[in-house]
Amino acid sequence: MKLPRRNFLHLVAGAAALPAVSRFARAQAYPSRPVRLIAGFPPGGAADLFARLIGQWLSARLGQPIIIENRAGAGGNLATEAVVKAPPDGYTLLQIGSHNAWNMSLYDNLSFNFLHDIAPVASIYRGPSVLVVHPSFPARSVPELIAYAKANPGKITMASGGVGSPEHVYGELFKMMSGVDMLHVPYRGGGPAMTDLLAGQVQVMFEPLATSIEHIRAGKLRALAVTSMTPSEVLPDIPTVSDFVPGYEGTGWQGVGAPRNTPAEIIDKLNKEINAGLADPRMKARITDFGYTVFASSPADFRTFIAAYTEKWAKVIKFSGAKIY
Repeated sequence: MKLPRRNFLHLVAGAAALPAVSRFARAQAYPSRPVRLIAGFPPGGAADLFARLIGQWLSARLGQPIIIENRAGAGGNLATEAVVKAPPDGYTLLQIGSHNAWNMSLYDNLSFNFLHDIAPVASIYRGPSVLVVHPSFPARSVPELIAYAKANPGKITMASGGVGSPEHVYGELFKMMSGVDMLHVPYRGGGPAMTDLLAGQVQVMFEPLATSIEHIRAGKLRALAVTSMTPSEVLPDIPTVSDFVPGYEGTGWQGVGAPRNTPAEIIDKLNKEINAGLADPRMKARITDFGYTVFASSPADFRTFIAAYTEKWAKVIKFSGAKIY
């Protein structure tokens, strides 16, 4: 049977509109069941804290439970691998952060490529660390630290929470850019490293601001500088490392990712809802209280940021010679 031309054109137009209608319907229906947000570190840390903060917000906005699953191990790689293998349907998400970018250079035998296999959904925050020393340490400023280190090469002990931790990579960047030699002392986590720093067993640490601020305020540690390019709102009188080592910047970040090939309309919906949370005064205040800065972006801009961040730190890690096997 031959269709009249007008009817034929209507059928063609309707068929062409079906994918768009289907995508819209899928986004409108999502989520229809609970969503898992997997964090690659134990409960109580920054990754877990912000996973729960964002999870509570999304649960209220989307009308479905956001279940936080802590899958610790291998510097966050176990969690990433689990999400890479999950169906790309928006029901398994990953709390992503700086560690994912660093791991690409620290590990040689990963079963995935983070930049390729995880789709950035939304960024949450950026935050600095702070260069702190034990009060007995003779240097009272970054220039004094550099001068002391150059006069005593390899004798200053620089603690970290382990190879590839923020304390380690920020310290290696400082060594690379300032030309000093400090002895890296890795611990099994930031907690034990902080314990020994407070006891004076080690001398220097590039510690996340959120976990060092109270010790600084109590006079148990001396803050020499923050690692961001601009002063911290919670330590406004402390200079930046870049004031003395031009171009230095060591800031961490966190966000949310999803398996590659997750439908764009689902990613866009999640991005919109997370960004709405970051604009909420209560959520913003919670993030600021920890010394961090709200970091909102589109999925495309977040992807560009992660790629540039990964390239920058690959050079630092190569300089340090650090590897995890």
